[in-house]
Amino acid sequence: MNTHITDIFFDLDHTLWDFDKNSELAFDRIFKERFPNVKIADFIEKYMPINQACWKLYQHDKITHQELRYNRLKFSFDALNIKISDEDIDQIANDYIETLTDNNHLFDGAIEVLEYLKPKYKLHIITNGFANVQDKKINNALLSGYFMTITNSELAGVKKPNSIIFDYAVNVAQASKENCIMIGDCLDADVNGALNAGLDAIFFNDKKIEAPQNIKQVNHLLELKKYL
Repeated sequence: MNTHITDIFFDLDHTLWDFDKNSELAFDRIFKERFPNVKIADFIEKYMPINQACWKLYQHDKITHQELRYNRLKFSFDALNIKISDEDIDQIANDYIETLTDNNHLFDGAIEVLEYLKPKYKLHIITNGFANVQDKKINNALLSGYFMTITNSELAGVKKPNSIIFDYAVNVAQASKENCIMIGDCLDADVNGALNAGLDAIFFNDKKIEAPQNIKQVNHLLELKKYL
């Protein structure tokens, strides 16, 4: 039990909110209506790593928000050798943002662990996602009541792993860094970002990838009870 921790900061996508599952359901609906010949399983197989790579570039300011929206779709269709117009890509991108929050599957144990932590700590979110979309996810998934503050990269002006977003979030939470811990699925953005900014961190490693031995990690959200 970590007795000096007062404030816990969670990442949202891939940590509490099951982005992969909700994303696949959104694309399935869009393609059934607009592109019935596209096999959703084939598309998702190409899209997931491409989206992840694009997000990494976006996090480090190598591409813009608009380039992220366009590239992840264009590169996925290119990988499937499917020709698609820029107009169609733009329409899919808009439909996707509209449809994504219709499904709000959470990771197993998410609500249970939030219920466990809420009486003991002040809970917060730090996310690189787009403000309007993240707010919809949080509200539609009935998560808003658990969190005292929600910091997104648009508010902070920078994205994780930049230490400024962690400084901003801690300041908004009226907390002290030495009493804060960050929980997230990305070693670069969440864990190393938090550690470099002076917060403690726990890696949510549900995919069980190889991680440095000195980093606290859990494979299931309920394992957080070991540390908190």
